[in-house]
Amino acid sequence: MVFDPAFTASYLVAFAMGLFSSMHCIGMCGSIIGTLTLSLSPEIRNKKKLLLPFVFNYNFGRIFSYTLAGAIAGIVHSIATMHMAELHGHRILQLLSAVIMASAGLYIAGWFPRFAYIEKAGLHFWKLIEPYGRRLIPVKNRTHAFVFGMVWGWLPCGLVYAALALAAATGDVKISALTMLFFGLGTLPAVMGVGIMTGVLTRLSRMQRFKQAIGLFMIALALLAAMPWLNPMALINHNNLH
Repeated sequence: MVFDPAFTASYLVAFAMGLFSSMHCIGMCGSIIGTLTLSLSPEIRNKKKLLLPFVFNYNFGRIFSYTLAGAIAGIVHSIATMHMAELHGHRILQLLSAVIMASAGLYIAGWFPRFAYIEKAGLHFWKLIEPYGRRLIPVKNRTHAFVFGMVWGWLPCGLVYAALALAAATGDVKISALTMLFFGLGTLPAVMGVGIMTGVLTRLSRMQRFKQAIGLFMIALALLAAMPWLNPMALINHNNLH
């Protein structure tokens, strides 16, 4: 058995990051979906069948922005490593990604609250585009909901930045974009559930042991990202190569 250097677990890791960081998403995105919901007419707001397409379009727009950000992160990686040895530069970014992911895990667990300061990195850009999102309130149709989601997908969030660090470390623009797509899909259950199963999700988000378990899981994912050769899926039988 040998390690396949072309192997990437970024899709699986990103999806898990999105899924298990959902408790944070409730606090960050839940209020935004609340704003979207309250801006709709009572006829739509009070009927789940009519409300769901608006919530879906919002999330589709949000995930589209994540995917676009992933592609940009891949381009930045290519530029950053252009003047370095490819493997050396990739390894540096891979380790940096693991550090950010582990920090995010510590943050979710409540052991590293200062990680929230990383969100200030995107404040300048956010101030430029946030007014465009507000202009879409009240949301009048599904297209507005999609564009509203696209704008709010750039809301400064440390966990999104952690996923972007993972995406950038893949070293490929396409894989980087798909990594962020999978991260967004991972966040979907909790964010879509706001307004439908808010009570259950809110109770889970307040359980310290639950958040600590999620934090430890993300730290484990960070170690896997730093040392991908430990992943049994990355091991191939060299006899199959002949």
